[in-house]
Amino acid sequence: MGPDPAWMFDLTGTVIPIFLAVVIGIVAVSAGRGLLVWSRNNSSPLLTIPARIVSKRSELRQQLQDDSNNSRTNTTYYLTYELENGVRMEFKVDGNEYGMSAEGDRGILTYQGTRYQGFQRQPHYSTAE
Repeated sequence: MGPDPAWMFDLTGTVIPIFLAVVIGIVAVSAGRGLLVWSRNNSSPLLTIPARIVSKRSELRQQLQDDSNNSRTNTTYYLTYELENGVRMEFKVDGNEYGMSAEGDRGILTYQGTRYQGFQRQPHYSTAE
């Protein structure tokens, strides 16, 4: 009466190989994207240009560890810079740099592609912008 429908539920012969193929495909695509971003950043010129900080934000992630109600918190910090031509760029920075930065700070931004290299603040002594 036609093909046997039991082959679809054969765990070791069908389901596990398909699951492994999907997982390996996801890992390969993720690794490929990471290598592509890394390669583009390396081939981009290192730029050092005047900019100012226009925004600060942080992202808090909390993960429950196990049944003993232990949790782990991770904070990621971001600074948004505005270049002289009006273009805005956001970079992930470490906590020390985030804490020492204020909106309105002006200075020299150094970056390569999407890779943040640093920001040298230029002191200004006037309260009027």
